[in-house]
Amino acid sequence: MRIFTASAIIAALCLGTPALVLAQGTPSQRGAESPPAQSQPGTVIRTIQVVDVKELQPAVRSKVDEIISQTSDEDMQSLRKTIDATPQAVSALKAKGVTSSQVVAINIADGVLTMFTKTA
Repeated sequence: MRIFTASAIIAALCLGTPALVLAQGTPSQRGAESPPAQSQPGTVIRTIQVVDVKELQPAVRSKVDEIISQTSDEDMQSLRKTIDATPQAVSALKAKGVTSSQVVAINIADGVLTMFTKTA
């Protein structure tokens, strides 16, 4: 059931702001290349990106903040546990100097997993 909630977060990001990360065009947003990983049936993750919410344009940042505010702590914990169970995701976060506890949302589109982080 928690996977459904994480999927709802993903869907909201996908539907609300298509190509969210690609539209920003910042090369530093690139995370780590990783071997294909299976996340949901039929979804293959080829690349993982880690983006700090502060790097987003104000309009996009406000949409992400709205989604975050509507996400329960329990759902956020479930999302972070799923990330911690995925070695490629943990590696991409570590490369950016952050942990799953700083991930506030994710997006999956065209084989790219984007993890949005918020630092203090």
